[in-house]
Amino acid sequence: MRNVRVGVIGAGSISELHFSSYANNNHAKIVAVCDLNKERAVQKAKTYGAEFVYSDYRELLANPEIDAVSICTWNNSHAEISIAALKAGKNVLVEKPLCKTVEEALEIEKTVKETGKLLQVGFVRRYASNTAILQKFIQNNELGNIYYAKASCIRRLGNPGGWFSDLERSGGGPLIDLGVHMIDICWYLMGRPKIKSISGNTYNKLGNRSNVENLSYYKASDFDATKNTVEDLANALIRFENGASIFVDVSFSLHAKKDEISVKLFGERGGAEIEPELLIVSEKYDTIVNLNPQIDNLSFDFVKAFQSEIDCFIDCCHTGEETISPVQDGVEMMKILCGIYESSKKGTEITF
Repeated sequence: MRNVRVGVIGAGSISELHFSSYANNNHAKIVAVCDLNKERAVQKAKTYGAEFVYSDYRELLANPEIDAVSICTWNNSHAEISIAALKAGKNVLVEKPLCKTVEEALEIEKTVKETGKLLQVGFVRRYASNTAILQKFIQNNELGNIYYAKASCIRRLGNPGGWFSDLERSGGGPLIDLGVHMIDICWYLMGRPKIKSISGNTYNKLGNRSNVENLSYYKASDFDATKNTVEDLANALIRFENGASIFVDVSFSLHAKKDEISVKLFGERGGAEIEPELLIVSEKYDTIVNLNPQIDNLSFDFVKAFQSEIDCFIDCCHTGEETISPVQDGVEMMKILCGIYESSKKGTEITF
């Protein structure tokens, strides 16, 4: 079986997990790197043995030696590069979110259908071991019909700045950066029900709070303390046609005691927590019991989940089978994210 020859477009921080995961896959070979910062692309190419280096993604896509690409660029370029890559005959793994707007998402989906190429959306939490374990319990009806999920990812001080805080490049703040993961993992485990309505709120009260001392946090490479055009906090109630609902809240900046992450699912036969640790709640012989799985890692392992995601992408490139995070799921997630922003802007519930 010939190795899948991969080009990575965008050599920023998230790309390192793509590079290292491809390097650990025996059926993939990194052959090209592209970044607007040519020097950064050259460095990545040296590290991972890539033959070709570009500063223009179009030149990379014109290279017949490349079978597939990872797109690790700013959100506002995801649609343009994904569509161009598909039309160039490449399979595509694009970082979340799929793009910035529903219109862009539909155009990407249309191009996938027209070209017959693979597009996998980077919903990395779907590929985590604790997600796979819980999915087995769900598929065997241990939770029954899941009718409610609650997810939260709160950062008290965590606006990365740079492109993350630039609405034009990012498309939004914590909702599109963190909320996309929180909502997606709930929606995925609930069986991906059809959206009915959304009521959302966003707040921009605190900014990036770069004045705060004595508490460290991740900063983008182009961090600028004077610029912030995205929300600090977002929350939403999402209703589905089957009667199920999700409540979510996420923040970059909030007057909270501590950072928190929590994902909970509630069904007719049982419940589960997948963040901060996997736990299953059941009812046995008229007694409520907590089931604590004896596994290597109860929490989300970012590195292992990324490796699983890349391995799945490479396998699908070889077999032609559909990925577990296909383009249509990316489209539905954009409908949810954009629906929350629209609901907040209009101050009213959005229906579908």
